[in-house]
Amino acid sequence: MGHYILALDQGTTSSRAILFDQAQNIIGMAQREYTQHYPHEGWVEHDPLEIYSSQYAVMMELIAKCDVNAADITAIGITNQRETTILWDKQTGKPIYNAIVWQCRRTAGIVDELVNLGLDEHIRKTTGLVPDAYFSGTKIKWILDNTPGARERAASGDILFGTVDSWLIWKLTNGKAHVTDYTNASRTMLYDIHKLDWDDTLLEALNIPRAMLPQVRPSSEIYGHVNIQGAQIPIAGAAGDQQAALFGQCCFEAGQAKNTYGTGCFLLTHTGEQALRSKNGLVTTIAASVNGKVQYALEGSVFVGGAVIQWLRDEMRFFSESSDAQYYAQKVEDTGGVYMVPAFAGLGAPHWDMYARGCIVGITRGTKREHIIRAAQESIAYQSLDLVRAMEKDTGKPIRELKVDGGASKDAFLMQFQADILNASILRPAVRETTALGAAYLAGLATGFWNDQEEIRSLWQCEIEYTSCMDIEQRDKLINGWNRAVGRSMNWATP
Repeated sequence: MGHYILALDQGTTSSRAILFDQAQNIIGMAQREYTQHYPHEGWVEHDPLEIYSSQYAVMMELIAKCDVNAADITAIGITNQRETTILWDKQTGKPIYNAIVWQCRRTAGIVDELVNLGLDEHIRKTTGLVPDAYFSGTKIKWILDNTPGARERAASGDILFGTVDSWLIWKLTNGKAHVTDYTNASRTMLYDIHKLDWDDTLLEALNIPRAMLPQVRPSSEIYGHVNIQGAQIPIAGAAGDQQAALFGQCCFEAGQAKNTYGTGCFLLTHTGEQALRSKNGLVTTIAASVNGKVQYALEGSVFVGGAVIQWLRDEMRFFSESSDAQYYAQKVEDTGGVYMVPAFAGLGAPHWDMYARGCIVGITRGTKREHIIRAAQESIAYQSLDLVRAMEKDTGKPIRELKVDGGASKDAFLMQFQADILNASILRPAVRETTALGAAYLAGLATGFWNDQEEIRSLWQCEIEYTSCMDIEQRDKLINGWNRAVGRSMNWATP
């Protein structure tokens, strides 16, 4: 038995590697940002080779930086940005097109075609999802339709599809393992989450051959091995980033919820072995689980969470460091009536409006930069509020406690405003890297590094709790203003 678990966290804007010991202490971390490509309005792409090279580089950098012998690493767990779609040549290992990122809206028209074919209800019932360009299926069709010769080669098995987990595992194992896990498969809009198989109706509708699809496996088992410094290290865990975070927050039972504040915001509530269908704009997804069980979660996705702060920094140049947003937001008592709806890539749950676009409303002659920054900060909390209220309607139970993680959970102003607007307790764990920790847990449980879920549950600790101190009249007034602002942004870019 080695001393460490290595987690590879391949995110939307950066690749990271984190080394954990058995007490879930972080021994070291390495991170590298990589290029975002925006070839047209609403399009987002990554270079798959840069995804892999950045991930491999931080893995090797971390091992060297920590002066760790590779033989002391028990296993590797992988967590990844979900829905992002990669197609590559099975023989050469070269991508046939850039990765189409989950944020990309180019396939909205293909989604409309599926709905016009009468497949709306089939998609919801079978995959647990709603018809949207967010998911992988329509992205696969787009690449096959727009890459010469791709369809014929895909039908013969010469072109492979994978989400980022599949791509990394295939590359790290030198092409020996073409697999994905249940959680990532459940985000493709091609996978029957009840029968646990690819759905022939949707494959036919999108003209996607089964030959190109990965084998779907549990989230906690050995998929293959990576040769590092002569040591054969098993890849023993994989989960999409949000399901990994749910697992890393030790939300193992029905009713337990977490919200991740990253590029987007993602609220998941565990529903046990019941695939609960949403009536309020959420999606049903497979949760990361162990011991051969298949468990489910309800999920709400905000497309632009922390990314709105990056936008203020990079495009608007309101400040030079993302952490400055908290400082400027507190320079004013409130937003002065300004609301920002950051629907840059449409609106996700519970609205699901592919044609919504961002807006700033309530501007007056007295509006300052600080008001807009504060409105951007608050928009993250408002969007999460919409998810929580939808979740409560679906489950019939109020969410009184919400575990939080992700980069923006470090923002004390945002977390306090979230507690205020939700009228709930916000719990931030001592170990904030819960996405990577979830992947580590899955790999560690598959290899005996940890014995069971009770052992890792005992390790979870709360660092800080935020409680509401806003009166009900103020809360209702603010929420009413937010709802009006959302209405202004919807259906803006309808063809």
